[in-house]
Amino acid sequence: MWEQSFRDKAYERRLFRIRAIIAAIFVLLAFGVLAWRMSYLQVSLHEKYKDLSENNRSQIRPLAPNRGLIYDRNGLLLAENIPSYSLTLVPEKVQDMSRTLEFLDGLIGIDERDREQFDKRLSYSRRPYEPVVLRHRLSEDEIATVLVNRYFLPGVDVEAQLVRHYPFGDAFAHVLGYVGRINQMDQEKIDEDEDRKRRYRATRFIGKNGVERRYEDLLHGEVGYEKVEINARGRLLSTLERSPPQPGQDLVLHLDSRLQLLAAELLKDRRGAIAAIEVKTGGILALYSNPSFDPNDFVTGISYEDYSSLRENPDQPLFDRASRGQYPPASTLKPFVGLAALEAGVMSWQSRVWDPGWFKLENNERLYRDWKREGHGMVDMERAVVESCDVYFYDAATRMGIDHFSSFLARFGFGQDTSLDVVSALPGLLPSKEWKRSQGRGSWYPGDTVNMGIGQGYMLVTPLQLATATAVLANKGHWIMPHLIADGGDIEKEAYARLPDVTLKDPANWSLMHRTMEKVIDSPHGTARALLRDLKFPIAGKTGTAQVVGIEQDAEYDSEALKERQRDHAWFMAFAPVEDPQIAIAVIVENGESSGRTAAPIAQGIINRYLEDKTTDGH
Repeated sequence: MWEQSFRDKAYERRLFRIRAIIAAIFVLLAFGVLAWRMSYLQVSLHEKYKDLSENNRSQIRPLAPNRGLIYDRNGLLLAENIPSYSLTLVPEKVQDMSRTLEFLDGLIGIDERDREQFDKRLSYSRRPYEPVVLRHRLSEDEIATVLVNRYFLPGVDVEAQLVRHYPFGDAFAHVLGYVGRINQMDQEKIDEDEDRKRRYRATRFIGKNGVERRYEDLLHGEVGYEKVEINARGRLLSTLERSPPQPGQDLVLHLDSRLQLLAAELLKDRRGAIAAIEVKTGGILALYSNPSFDPNDFVTGISYEDYSSLRENPDQPLFDRASRGQYPPASTLKPFVGLAALEAGVMSWQSRVWDPGWFKLENNERLYRDWKREGHGMVDMERAVVESCDVYFYDAATRMGIDHFSSFLARFGFGQDTSLDVVSALPGLLPSKEWKRSQGRGSWYPGDTVNMGIGQGYMLVTPLQLATATAVLANKGHWIMPHLIADGGDIEKEAYARLPDVTLKDPANWSLMHRTMEKVIDSPHGTARALLRDLKFPIAGKTGTAQVVGIEQDAEYDSEALKERQRDHAWFMAFAPVEDPQIAIAVIVENGESSGRTAAPIAQGIINRYLEDKTTDGH
């Protein structure tokens, strides 16, 4: 009773109503905020979350284009794409990388080379969720083992792809080059160009050398895209949309695989190179360097040990002697020296020089020896070329002087890279007074000119350069730039936008020099007379023996006393048939000594095969 008297029931009712109203307002506000939030998410942000939801269910994947194929002139496949299955990991989806790799090692075996290459690829900049290859070329059993255990391997997958393959292995390694995985340096160059970056979005391989590098833009193709449906573990369920990639362009080269393989066979046990050019078109028929290497080893990544063994090999199999090997041209230069002397008017075909076995400059006691110690006696230009008389050309070079001499040789492409699409071809060296001063080697001496008269001294040429100059000589001065591609680019047009033709004051000197070079082979005293035993077509040529080490003035060349790598290089340049030249060739055999017995038969074998095939094919 007393308790009731102290309670203010009206006040309590008012307090309750206030509290109820506040609570109701709070609840209404909460529901209002919730309704606004739901409206905001479902209406205002509808498109955003629709896209996010769609992305959880689907992905846009770039599709790498098939690389263009490479064929020889006869339609034989030189570079193809073959299917290969690779084990890939998406690092963002792999929960524990170490445990995953250990598990895979237990399943199919992961060697140190694979781990090393994988770690390297992980370090490269890449797109998010881009698969990284752990192992290439899985067997069927390995594929099955991985797929059976996919549930335990989130982020791990087996990916089918086409990889480059070179059916002829080392025979075309230097000229074709190879493709290899895109490394950090390659990626940085790609990223410099937005369009190129877009095109390479799905590409893992790029041309590293040779034709593969030179024509990368043509061979690569255009990237494609596909929209795929995936499950919660990122596995592919179905393809929703697809925009197929455009394959790269196929290329047809002037190369003749029959000649290239023959070149590899003929140089099998020797260090050297062969360059052969089709005279009428400038097409490079063969470009071979020996020893060589298998480019297939580089496609998916060569091990450090294997690469080191190639790089440290004293025979230098990675070095392209055909386009980068620079050697003194030796006596192969003499036909050009003869034409230069005729053009300068210091010699005629009837000019005779006494050869006692040596040549001496005025007021100089040094003797410049002839290869024939007793000399050749009285010789004219024809005999000097046929028997390779050094003294005659010592005299001719001295009479001309280096200025006329050097400028005349430059017209044949010496000292220049005249190839249009041979990657990294070197220009050789055509010395002059200006060149010597620029190199800090002092003044040009008359003795320098004497040595250059027989293709020694400072002058250097590559086999490709010498074959090019020989083709111009065979063409009677008409220039067509040497090139590899026959169909697939615009190089053919550029080849005919050639250097200025070489013109002579007396055009008859072309034919006279051709006939003289023919006598190098068919004359009883010619330096390449050994070719007569298997002469199927008339050949015009010139031998050359390039010194590797200097010989004392009064000493004689003694092959037996020299180490094998110190012996003279053997050169031979030629074209055939003489009356209607079709092929020009240059061959060098390192430390081959007698060019008539080593380099010349190789050139003859290539010439015979080409002309026989040409006759058989009806061309």
